[in-house]
Amino acid sequence: MTRTTEDLADTGQPEPSLGDRGAVALLEYRDGRPQALGDFVREATPLLWHTVRAQGVDREQADDVVQTVWVALVRNAMTIKEPHAVLKWLLITAKRAAWETVRKHRDDARRRTELPDDTDEGVPELPSGDPTPDLEVLRNERDRGLWRALDLLPDRCQKLLRLVSLADRPDYKAISAAIGMPVGSIGSTRGRCLAKLRDIIDDQGESWETS
Repeated sequence: MTRTTEDLADTGQPEPSLGDRGAVALLEYRDGRPQALGDFVREATPLLWHTVRAQGVDREQADDVVQTVWVALVRNAMTIKEPHAVLKWLLITAKRAAWETVRKHRDDARRRTELPDDTDEGVPELPSGDPTPDLEVLRNERDRGLWRALDLLPDRCQKLLRLVSLADRPDYKAISAAIGMPVGSIGSTRGRCLAKLRDIIDDQGESWETS
């Protein structure tokens, strides 16, 4: 009989890690309960997204890459030999898919620059007709300010803060696998990185809206 996360909780053991929850979800999926992957997908997607972004994939393409990774998991669900390694499998697959996307984008850009312009006049791109709400503009401006401050941090801090920012319960083992940082140093490094970020924001005099 497949053990669920509730079964694990009833034993009095520590709360299972994201990797453990992934193993349970995969086993339940194999037993004919496809909805079992739903919660795990919602939990692990932010981690995969930031892993993909850390490889140089832009925001627009990152969602597509992550979706491709989940499709690959479904296709290979019955052949993964070690269910407890499913999170590691996802991270490796995400990195490889991201590398392929970056390579393809680079090759496409190179080909575009090499093609001759055989038109007499360039055709201007039509502006989007979609209106931009004032509230969205203000929110975007606030977010841009925060990203500007984050970009001034060392690369190691940027990767770490991006990974922990979207997870309700950050899985340090998964983060360690994604960025190669020892599990024991993640908490202290995160604190130092947040302190540096606050100093940068204070120096820039940014005012953050809470609404």
